[in-house]
Amino acid sequence: MRASVSTVQDLGMPAIYLHLLAELLNTIGVDERALLLRVGLDPARLKSTDLRVSQAQASEFVTRAIIESGEPGLGIMLARELKLPLHGALGTAVMSSRSLDEALELMTRYLTLRAPHLKVSRRQEGDNVLFNVACGVDLGPLQGFIMDAMLFGCVSMGAQLTGTPVPGSAILRRGAEPAYFQRFRQHIPVPVRYDSAEDALVIPRSQLSLPVRFSDAQLAASSRAKCEEALKQLTEDAGFACRVRRVIETSHPFPPKLARVAATLFVSERTLKRRLQEESASFQNLVDHVRLQRAGELLKNTGMNLSQIADALGYADAANFTRAFKRWTGTSPSHYRSQSLQPALKSRLHSVRASA
Repeated sequence: MRASVSTVQDLGMPAIYLHLLAELLNTIGVDERALLLRVGLDPARLKSTDLRVSQAQASEFVTRAIIESGEPGLGIMLARELKLPLHGALGTAVMSSRSLDEALELMTRYLTLRAPHLKVSRRQEGDNVLFNVACGVDLGPLQGFIMDAMLFGCVSMGAQLTGTPVPGSAILRRGAEPAYFQRFRQHIPVPVRYDSAEDALVIPRSQLSLPVRFSDAQLAASSRAKCEEALKQLTEDAGFACRVRRVIETSHPFPPKLARVAATLFVSERTLKRRLQEESASFQNLVDHVRLQRAGELLKNTGMNLSQIADALGYADAANFTRAFKRWTGTSPSHYRSQSLQPALKSRLHSVRASA
């Protein structure tokens, strides 16, 4: 029996996937920005490859996207857009593998980084190897979308790695063939068999030795180490405070009200405060932590003036922002910006002198 999503750890979904889905919606005439804002997500923040969106918000966005677009095949459409570099350290590790077999082993081991509720198991049947994909949590409308994106994305991944769709491979899907699939069948380069006993990717054993076009032993070792560290960090960050922080990080408007965050996580305001206290955290401290992080990014990476930054961070004016920043860091925003620009300036001067 599968667990409810509310009874398991919410490790979130990579924000970049929702950004890709939003771009996809735009191409089919859906106002993706308005949809994201209704869900309480900041469109600009989703472009980050480091942030994750809470499972509740991801599910709500996907459900609304399917309804408003009238396109139940969004998962298949998204699979075609999933280029390997977008998968972070895991994508890099997979791309630099020696063989298709090694790439699939990495995907199986580190899938939690990209799709936390999916598990892949491997077994051999005759001349084929089956990679079974199972979800131990009832994700509701999000589940079919994720399974489509995962399995059809694997076919695309194989083609990206080897230069061509893997010969003899196939996709198995549980349940009856959905009506929408007919519109996509001709664009899928492998057989898809519905009414199967499982959801799985089938690959001939002989094809697993196919070399990967981008193989790089040194990069493979370093990116695999990054995957290990990221997996450790993700599982360590499974506490309630981390879930609250994820909602704050991607929220629109910013900063979010405590009531909005509590509703997003399906708890009362009182429960949210109590659970944070149990982890020696507070809502305001989490908001301030995110504010400081975003302030540093805006000061270093943009030309926004202090009034604009203050507005982006939810302060009434630049003076309030400056006082808060000094309290956090011991220095003014202007001094912080000038100091952070020094290394880049020195580097540019060195380049100019070297080319003179």
